[in-house]
Amino acid sequence: MHAFQLAQVNIAEVLAPLNDPIMQDFVGNVDHINAMADASEGFIWRMNDEDKDEGAKIFQNNALVINISVWKDFESLFKFTYQTGHVDIFKRKKAWFKKMNRMHMAFWYIPKGYKPTFQDAKYRLDYLNSYGESPFAFSFKSKFLVDDFLNYKPLNASS
Repeated sequence: MHAFQLAQVNIAEVLAPLNDPIMQDFVGNVDHINAMADASEGFIWRMNDEDKDEGAKIFQNNALVINISVWKDFESLFKFTYQTGHVDIFKRKKAWFKKMNRMHMAFWYIPKGYKPTFQDAKYRLDYLNSYGESPFAFSFKSKFLVDDFLNYKPLNASS
């Protein structure tokens, strides 16, 4: 058994400020979705809402909603994303968020107990957008395992 967990980041650019009526249904569901994630099998940790201002600085975009979390493994994250009430909100994303032309979600393996930062998340998203899917940064399209990550040497990466 490896001493690694799966980190994930997903970003979305809002169509309007969070206090705009167009965003009310999304905002009204955030606590419910967070509680659902917190109670999901395999959930470890998520970035606190009070830390989001730092994310806007790192990503250089105040219109982003940024979610960073840690999961026991790929299967746990997949199950939460596509086999719980989260999927109902996910299907409605076009009502609240702009279409992004770049990858907006990235997964990577971290040592158990490590809490990823906004800088870590941006680095993995940038890497994924520059080099494509690899064990260093990937999405649901590519199911890389910890062993794949341990045997992979990232291009131009320092971590």
